[in-house]
Amino acid sequence: MSATKSLSWIVDGAMCNMMNFVQWRRRADACSKEKLASYIGQCSQLSREEFFRTQPALRPNHRSTWIEWDTPRPTGHIQNDRARVRFYAANDPAAPTVFLLHALMSASDVGYRRMAMRFNAAGWNVAFPHLPYHYSRTPAGTWNGELAITADLVRNAEGLRQAVIELRQLMALLRARGTTEFAIIGTSYGGWIGALLSLLEKDFRFIALVQPIVNPEKAVWENPGAAMMRRELRARGHAPGNTKEMEHLLSPMNALPLCNPSRILLTAGIHDRISPLDDLERLCAHWQGSKLLRVPQGHFGYRALRETLQELAPHICN
Repeated sequence: MSATKSLSWIVDGAMCNMMNFVQWRRRADACSKEKLASYIGQCSQLSREEFFRTQPALRPNHRSTWIEWDTPRPTGHIQNDRARVRFYAANDPAAPTVFLLHALMSASDVGYRRMAMRFNAAGWNVAFPHLPYHYSRTPAGTWNGELAITADLVRNAEGLRQAVIELRQLMALLRARGTTEFAIIGTSYGGWIGALLSLLEKDFRFIALVQPIVNPEKAVWENPGAAMMRRELRARGHAPGNTKEMEHLLSPMNALPLCNPSRILLTAGIHDRISPLDDLERLCAHWQGSKLLRVPQGHFGYRALRETLQELAPHICN
């Protein structure tokens, strides 16, 4: 085993242990087979457009550095039921806007603030949405992002649904201010959300998905960071394939983006066991014309995002 692979597995192993500890904290949340079957019965016949149907934002408030509105998919957690976006404005309100979509349980926005400064200097507006259950939307008594992915598979699906619909609403709010062009940089969980958004909206100069989750089935039943989740699901009678009828809604592997795939960059970690290289190779082949960037790291690390930004430099400046 190479030194790079060994280090990647050590880092990923430590992070997966942390994720499993968080799953252990939420072990009582696991949904029953009946609850999941009822949800699938309600949603599985919907088209993607129906499942992620948008509507005008309610009670929008655009202050100098924040955009807020009421979520169209309330969860009962007051903190999570107000969509919040940190907005870094360039000099031109109609400038293109890039969405920075953070990873699951993202610990800090320091790096994203630095990225925002770089994009502002290049003439871009920057939107940093607080994805469901994260940052300012973290419900009292929980950790940042703790409720986004647990053994409550229904809440997981609704969190993704909430995030995608809110981003569509954000695009509508920004279009009303004159924005005509957007971009996405999404990492891991944020990359999953960005991939789903690309199936519904087309006004993107570029889309960069850094180690996105694209195979929900594998993310639950093979991901080393979901071992505790699997234990709780099996204890309640769940088995692989139990969400197959939702794949057309929650997996980007089953559809094509609305923008030209040549505008899409997929970044894969060669030693990644959470979003494996072979899944991203399959997605790249399916999204014919997209580009795959392979980086020697596991799922956790900064090299993938750094090399992604280097690859995007011509698109940022033009």
